[in-house]
Amino acid sequence: MRGILGKKVGMTQLFDDSGQVVPVTIIEAGPCTVTQVKTVDSDGYNAVQIGFEEAPERKLTKGQRGHLAKAGAPTLRRLRELRYAEAPELNLGDVIKADVFEEGDYVDVTGISKGKGFAGTVKRHGFAGGPKTHGQSDRHRAPGSAGAGTPPGHTFPGMRGPGQMGNKRVTVQNVQVALVDAERNLLAIKGSVPGARGSLVLVREAVKKPKQA
Repeated sequence: MRGILGKKVGMTQLFDDSGQVVPVTIIEAGPCTVTQVKTVDSDGYNAVQIGFEEAPERKLTKGQRGHLAKAGAPTLRRLRELRYAEAPELNLGDVIKADVFEEGDYVDVTGISKGKGFAGTVKRHGFAGGPKTHGQSDRHRAPGSAGAGTPPGHTFPGMRGPGQMGNKRVTVQNVQVALVDAERNLLAIKGSVPGARGSLVLVREAVKKPKQA
């Protein structure tokens, strides 16, 4: 399972060979350092922990500093784990760069979506709202009835309603790598990815790879 941590830089556009405009998201991907290797024998499963984004030593706890020192890694503030089906071939201290992916690869990108605060059902879920005629004055953006009055007479779990919008872990699947710039540690991903500019994203090899035509 190839993967790398990065920072969302923003969106721009590229031109493909036919001259078509391709919207892309630029990600500053890596370099990431392998800070821990887990195997079935030692931990019960196969995984690799990678670290990204150096921070002043004073901003890490004593336990974090000791963990990173054991791996011979710099003081990294972001640590994430990648699962592997088989024992990984990476070793402690190995550095993963943007060239772990190639142009044309399909990846899954995970990030924290932009927080939009408290939102009603029309904005949050696309509800139609109430009728705008026949004497209605304050029901235009109301959700309407959410449950029956007869038994069981309550709203069931999972019912869509107003509440916090965004600020959740979101994964977009099967997006294509349009450009790899290993020298500048940059990846260009077709389309948009979750998160605000400057937020942390995890780019992994696509789990549900699309069928080749």
